[in-house]
Amino acid sequence: MNVKRTFGTILTVLGIMGLIYAGYGYVQHSIQTRELIVVSLIGIIFFVSGIGLIKNTKDEA
Repeated sequence: MNVKRTFGTILTVLGIMGLIYAGYGYVQHSIQTRELIVVSLIGIIFFVSGIGLIKNTKDEA
């Protein structure tokens, strides 16, 4: 099993969860603005880096 691809999947899932949490907080108005921005930025960073790891890792037999 490829460790890079697994780590990329974990980062992608964490990014999606962070973006969902930020979206939910935005809709419910239950989160402070600064926390909402920080969670959104971290979610975007995790999501993009996870997708990049998955795309750029070559399959080795």
